[in-house]
Parts: sequence; C-alpha cells; structure tokens
Amino acid sequence: MAQVKRILLVEDSAHDIELTMVALEKCHLANHVDVTRDGAEALDYLFRRGAYSDRPEGLPVVVMLDLKMPRLDGLQVLKVMKSNPALKDVPVVMLTSSSEERDLVESYKLGTNAYVVKPVGFQEFMNSIKQLGCFWAILNEPPIAKKESKA
Repeated sequence: MAQVKRILLVEDSAHDIELTMVALEKCHLANHVDVTRDGAEALDYLFRRGAYSDRPEGLPVVVMLDLKMPRLDGLQVLKVMKSNPALKDVPVVMLTSSSEERDLVESYKLGTNAYVVKPVGFQEFMNSIKQLGCFWAILNEPPIAKKESKA
C-alpha cells in the first residue's frame, strides 16, 4: 500500500498555523501535515535529525515555507534545500506576508517553486491555502514522486 505523502508547513505564527490547517482540512486532503515552527526545526525535520530522527522516511510532497522566522529564515532554509541533492527536487512554496520585491526576487533566485503573499482577509487566506494544498498535494507530480515509484 502506498504511503500517504506528507506536507511540511514551516510557520512560526500559531494563528497562521491554525488557519492553514483548517483550510487544508476543508480540501479533504488525505495528506498528513507536519508543522515546524522555525527554519532550524524545518531542517531537522527534512534531514531526520534531533527530535525528528524517528519520523517516517520519505520527503514531503511540498514544503510551505514562511519567510520571516526566528533562528533561520525561509530564505536560509530554501538555500540549504536547493543546494542539497536529496532535497533539491522537493517543491517549495514561499507562503509569506512579505510583498517586498527583494524577497520575491531572492526566493526565485534560490529556487522556490512559488511565492504566495498571505492575504489579509480571512476568506481570501482560506481560499489561497485550499488552492495551494489541492494543487501541490493532489495535482502536481514532482520529480521525487517519479523517482520513488521506480524504486
């Protein structure tokens, strides 16, 4: 039986985590959503070290990555991911409140797959997350899925 693909949400705002989880639940996704609260924790998760050394094997189907976080920010996490052969093909969506052009340009320069500015309004936020979740978890076929299915 195929393992259910995971989504990794990297977000330091408890409010945004709660809203994101509610929005993803409304999509009726079978995917499990794992949450880390800063960039250092996200890298521990991805590399299966520290508190995440016993997490199930496999990479997330998508990483939804906040930009402004403590310890390591989203750009630092993105840089590590895209420079690592084991992680470079994992799709990354920058999900941020920053609409600054330099953040957008730097994110794409480092290899993000999408840059989404979090809408301020509740309903707009919910709709955006539902669309992201449905696309990246259901419709998109990343190269890592093809590699794993051949194994």
